[in-house]
Amino acid sequence: MMRNVKASKRIVIKDSTLREGLDVPDVDFSFEQKLNIATLMDQAKVPEMEVVAPGKVFQDLEFVKKLKAGGLGIRTSGLVYSFNSQAREEIKEASKYLNRFDLLMPVSPKRKPYDRNDKISQLLEILSFSLHHFTEIGVGFPHAAQTDIEFLLDISNKAVRQGARRVTLYDTNGNSDPFQIYDLVKRLKEDLDVPLFFHGHNDLGLATANSLAAVYAGADGLDVTMNGLGDRAGNAPLEQVVLSLHLKGFETGIILKDLKSLSESVEEASGLRVSKLAPVVGKHVFVHKSPGHLESPDLFEAFDPQLVGSKRELTNK
Repeated sequence: MMRNVKASKRIVIKDSTLREGLDVPDVDFSFEQKLNIATLMDQAKVPEMEVVAPGKVFQDLEFVKKLKAGGLGIRTSGLVYSFNSQAREEIKEASKYLNRFDLLMPVSPKRKPYDRNDKISQLLEILSFSLHHFTEIGVGFPHAAQTDIEFLLDISNKAVRQGARRVTLYDTNGNSDPFQIYDLVKRLKEDLDVPLFFHGHNDLGLATANSLAAVYAGADGLDVTMNGLGDRAGNAPLEQVVLSLHLKGFETGIILKDLKSLSESVEEASGLRVSKLAPVVGKHVFVHKSPGHLESPDLFEAFDPQLVGSKRELTNK
């Protein structure tokens, strides 16, 4: 695998904790919890938060209205199903409050609309309608990593020519590997002249690796969630992705020392315990017990604990 981008490139991080996180069974953030998480994200310099879910647009926009009143600098975004019978009403309302949104069109033949020509025509029709109300509109393709590349190129190019300002590729069932994602993103990047984002699911434990591969192939941004929250096995964890990018020389603008407190806040709000062995934010990440490590413990650490405001601990317990 060859790196296709300069390591100094700025990568846009879009956090989806308040959208994907609510797809986790038994997780239901209160308004106060949502506001607190958004505030902490803003303080950590996360540039964008996806806070509106497809199918719950009107409901989620109620939070966005209150969030805007708080004066936070973080940009808000959301998702609208392009084939939804209520899409036009949702778009009109979303255009009033969100900084941007994406129109979703599943590219799998097993999801409605089933015919490829119908997928293209419906997406372009609703995209044209949207652009009469708003300009900051992208398109997102669920199952992008599990469909025919030529169809994906066709529908992506037509959406961009119609006016879409961002394309997001979803590894919806999380079964891809970094080599597949690298090839996919590289091929799309060669054809498209708009920012390209990647959205990774963690069903095989490869969401972080796949996200990094997407960046190496030229992706401009990544979808993530704090602590990897998301349905099934979750999504690419913000803390892992951001720190990995930093160590590889990419910029995100996110304050690394805020990752631990962000993780703890989301852990408390979600009720889902973070494993002590979790990369970056786990309790045992910098704890050394093996006698062979004690002379030079830094040789056994992937990064300096001070980067994330942690401390090294030596123990014989």
